Amino acid sequence: MNESISNRLAQFAATLEWKNIPADVREQVRLRVLDTTGLIVVGANTQAVRAAEAFARDYGASIGGIGGSGPGSTVIGSRTVVPPSIAALVHGVSSHCRDFDDTFVDSVVHTGSVVMPVALAMAEALDATPEDFGAAVVAGYEIAARIGGAAGRKFHEHNLHATGIVGPLAAAVTAGRLMRLSAGQISSSLGLAASMSGGLMAFTVDGGWSKWLHAGWAAHGGIVAASMAKRGFQGPAFAIEGPKGLYGALLHGESIDLSNLTESLGTLWPGAASEFKYYPCAHVTHPYIDAVLDLMKRHGLTADDIERIDCYIAPWAAAIVAEPRESRLRFETELEAIASLPYQLAVAAVDRQVGLKALDADQRSRADLSAMAQRIFHVTDPALGRGFDGSVELFTRGARYVQNVVMPGSDINRLTQKFVDNVQPVFDRINPDDGTVVYPRGGQIDAASAARLILDGGWQAVPYILQAISPG
Repeated sequence: MNESISNRLAQFAATLEWKNIPADVREQVRLRVLDTTGLIVVGANTQAVRAAEAFARDYGASIGGIGGSGPGSTVIGSRTVVPPSIAALVHGVSSHCRDFDDTFVDSVVHTGSVVMPVALAMAEALDATPEDFGAAVVAGYEIAARIGGAAGRKFHEHNLHATGIVGPLAAAVTAGRLMRLSAGQISSSLGLAASMSGGLMAFTVDGGWSKWLHAGWAAHGGIVAASMAKRGFQGPAFAIEGPKGLYGALLHGESIDLSNLTESLGTLWPGAASEFKYYPCAHVTHPYIDAVLDLMKRHGLTADDIERIDCYIAPWAAAIVAEPRESRLRFETELEAIASLPYQLAVAAVDRQVGLKALDADQRSRADLSAMAQRIFHVTDPALGRGFDGSVELFTRGARYVQNVVMPGSDINRLTQKFVDNVQPVFDRINPDDGTVVYPRGGQIDAASAARLILDGGWQAVPYILQAISPG
């Protein structure tokens, strides 16, 4: 029997060393730590995460804290440590629940909200070196990129949330690499994690919160899979390929090319292609927001000048944010606003910016935003779809302006500002006098200081920042 895909991916992950990873890929790690930490913090103020935090506290109480079960991890909302799998679950929900997390263009997998909560929880529990932490993050992203990329957008076409499908396998590899498991053990982890893959798109019907749980559950499941494999629990070697594997079972009847899954491992780094988000909405909307804002700035336009905006968009992307049109003109829930191209562009045109405030109920009910959304249309173009490509036509009473859409890529200054914008309001609520909190390692910090601590100190700063904003 041929060597399985799981075995080859596991061999790569088990032997991956930080020093052998290209510098530009290594740089991505600290940016992802910064970005995900900010999302964990800002997500903690939502009802969904408060429920997840309560579950974590109740779970910890039911087992007497961590007792004799092993080392623990910090979870936002409490200074009591919990098992790493529980911390990862909460932080997966928290980092995904504002739809502000990084995404792969080809598969629309939200990797950061799975891999980073696993890496942060396991690194703290194991007191991992920065090098092991970084290698584990890169390994997790590589597995997510390859497993998700092979399916493209077919999971979504089958009404399956790709993050919930791909996430457990990426999480298992991340945890396994931090635990220093052997290639055989990581292969078993992948086999077990594949049976944890799941996630229905039912949340698109009524705005239910299962979407956010998919990321947390994937993070949780990956740690469980790796922990079981470490203790000798055997996973199936052929859980990815074949009629009974991941693709055959979930994408029955589809032709999936698996040749790129293991090609050039350690030479090509598709995991670095996961795009950061700068707006809290579906990723396919981002380049259209940038295009509208840029056109308005360059031509000195106001919202009152705009008669109509046409967005040329790929059919697969239109299905996520533009169709059916009637439903995209309703913003009664956060998820409806997040997944509405007309709403997000209306916010951009009227407010000249798009931030988390746009998801608040009082904003979603604004008459001016509703009126502007009615003037925003889409045109599907089957020639589009190679990525987040397309164009915008903006019409005023006497002119027509056109701009192609472009993804912005990684920008450390923009990511740092995103972190500050997300985190500073949390600090302000804790200390209205000067917007600082007590850093457990000494001194007062504001959000900008917290960003520098993460960028300079890596994952080791994160537990202290989470503790600083959690009740004693």
